[in-house]
Amino acid sequence: MTVLIIGGSGFLGAELVRQATSAGRVTAATCNSRPGHAADVSWHRLDLRDPRRLGEVIDTVMPSVVINASSGAADWAVTADGPILLTQMTARRGIRLVHVSSDAVFSGTSRSLYDETALPDPVTPYGAAKAAAETAVRLLHPDAVVARTSLIIGDGHSAHEQVVHELAAGTRKGVLFTDDIRCPVHVADLAAALWELASSNAAGVFHLAGPDALSRYALGVLIARRDGIDPSQLPTGLRAKTRPIGALDVRLDSHATQGRLRTRLRGAREFLGTAR
Repeated sequence: MTVLIIGGSGFLGAELVRQATSAGRVTAATCNSRPGHAADVSWHRLDLRDPRRLGEVIDTVMPSVVINASSGAADWAVTADGPILLTQMTARRGIRLVHVSSDAVFSGTSRSLYDETALPDPVTPYGAAKAAAETAVRLLHPDAVVARTSLIIGDGHSAHEQVVHELAAGTRKGVLFTDDIRCPVHVADLAAALWELASSNAAGVFHLAGPDALSRYALGVLIARRDGIDPSQLPTGLRAKTRPIGALDVRLDSHATQGRLRTRLRGAREFLGTAR
């Protein structure tokens, strides 16, 4: 299996690269500026907004599987238009596609959990871009996987963990919201689940989030305790008082997907329960 990881120098992308090379897969990855540090990987500079360059990379690598782990935040051209181009090109070439999406496609106004059948109703520019990309993938590449996930945590290197350290040290302004609920997932679990889906014939929408629903503050407390930081140093606030508010309570229900996977998606209370 020759694999191409779009966004291979990012946090999730780097873990996908690590697991791919550990499994002996022929691995190529893209970066926007600087390549990653993994050995035995062919790196290709790519701006997803450039269709000519995207086609060149795909035709050079000739992958059997592409995982799109890129992140362009609220930049529509990167987060929506780029994945749409990627979907068109992989579909035409008969290449398997796994597209990583986000719980940001939901408004957080539902009184129930969001399972794989829930329809996107985004309330932020980022969520709207992610929802547009999802729609294109499902329409143009019916055999592809759309994998929605939540806050991605690692072993000290994720953006969320860095924010906790900076807030506690007073080197960053801001707060941790007590009313912003998500279902964090460990980056290693997420990457393993994505590879499991990529290696199967599964198609459609899948949810890859942890079973624990936590506020950003509660998550921060777990991170602080693991890392020997006094949780009382963490400032708190309400996202409902910010403008624009954005999605508040978004709990992905991953039970249906978990039932199809060998990979166990651990909850944050478990994977943050021990010191590093």
